[in-house]
Amino acid sequence: MLSSLKNIFKVPELRNKVIFTVAMLAVYRFGAYLPIPGVDVNALQQLQQQATQGGVLAFLQLFSGGALTRLSLFALGIMPYITSSIIMQILAVVIPKLEQWQNQGAVGQRKSTQWTRYLTIAIAAMQSTGLSFVFHSGGGGFGSVQNPTGTNILPNFDVWHVLLIVLTLTAGTALLMWMGELITQKGIGNGMSLLIFASVVSSLPAQGAQIYASGLLALLVTIAAFLAVLVAIVFVEQGQRRIPVQFAKRVVGRRMYGGQSTYIPLKVNQSGVIPIIFASSVLYLPQLLAVVLPADQEWAKSVQSFVNDYVTKPDSIVHLAIFGLLIVAFAYFYTAITFDPAKQADTIRKQGGFIPGIRPGPQTERYLAKILSRITLPGALFIALVALLPSLLLTKFLPNSQVSFSGISILIAVGVALETMKQIDSQLMMRNYEGFLK
Repeated sequence: MLSSLKNIFKVPELRNKVIFTVAMLAVYRFGAYLPIPGVDVNALQQLQQQATQGGVLAFLQLFSGGALTRLSLFALGIMPYITSSIIMQILAVVIPKLEQWQNQGAVGQRKSTQWTRYLTIAIAAMQSTGLSFVFHSGGGGFGSVQNPTGTNILPNFDVWHVLLIVLTLTAGTALLMWMGELITQKGIGNGMSLLIFASVVSSLPAQGAQIYASGLLALLVTIAAFLAVLVAIVFVEQGQRRIPVQFAKRVVGRRMYGGQSTYIPLKVNQSGVIPIIFASSVLYLPQLLAVVLPADQEWAKSVQSFVNDYVTKPDSIVHLAIFGLLIVAFAYFYTAITFDPAKQADTIRKQGGFIPGIRPGPQTERYLAKILSRITLPGALFIALVALLPSLLLTKFLPNSQVSFSGISILIAVGVALETMKQIDSQLMMRNYEGFLK
């Protein structure tokens, strides 16, 4: 391990990529502590204490790394971009123009990415406007069961202050989106995933301290469970089904081509941590709608109470059912987007290849679709179980620890770390260095 770490810094290009990525993540964490103008600091401290009591606020601050409770420059986090990406991918199924862009290669990808950026700015502007009114009105929707009224965080509330806050939060989201794309281009790993990774990991020490407050035994049991889940995640993430492909021999002029064997690797968890992020984004929307409802209306209080008691509570049957079904559904959805059996079968046929025992063309397509649907189900169920079970067990056995969503944190952290390590490993192998993965 130490020799592999030394090899990273021996390669100037790889070293610069790693340093650039770390520097961007450091800038992101600095921005998460940089408050926006017009905020009551004393009321903000009360909001941060309120976030430890669970409810909607505890869920919303997971992907912002605590920036939401500080009302910092990156308070919205990367969630507007994730939401817009989901919308664009869903619209691509029903809008022929977007589907045409996907088939145009790099040119179509640039167009789709540009419209995703525009949609991200629009969503960020709407969310920042809603948050401004919520925090000024006392954050009634953010109030927990123990503190249903919330606190007035924005005392100076007029048109110019609202515009300033909306502009600041929207600009912070745009800056964060640009930083994520910059990491992808000039750094190592996927920039958006690494930003979410930094947000999630930043909350782990605080959660560990809360568990330690319940006793040393509770901390040791939690660490043991953490390691067990980590090993299970690595085992499943590395699992794959290899579909053999045989290429027929053909003679071109005086040379013979083909006759080689290869395979198509189908991962058990083809979608990675994307279903967790997508499902969390979908759960984020009704919670945001709940917090902007008028706090003085009885029906609004009922909706907010339902969201607090069922949607965001880790041990609620409603939360477990909705979140689990969303994870499984998005696992199939994202796998269908990333791996098209029809295109794969057509590519194999054009290259003169075939799967042993399967005729090229439609039969190959049906065979690949059947295999893909079978291996996606256990992978989807596994990530749903990992996302829900640890937080449920912590809530049952450590009710006073106020730790939630730990399963999501572990899964995202391990998944993103594995993908990043694979990229670093491939860079080292290209230069004849020994990599991390054996």
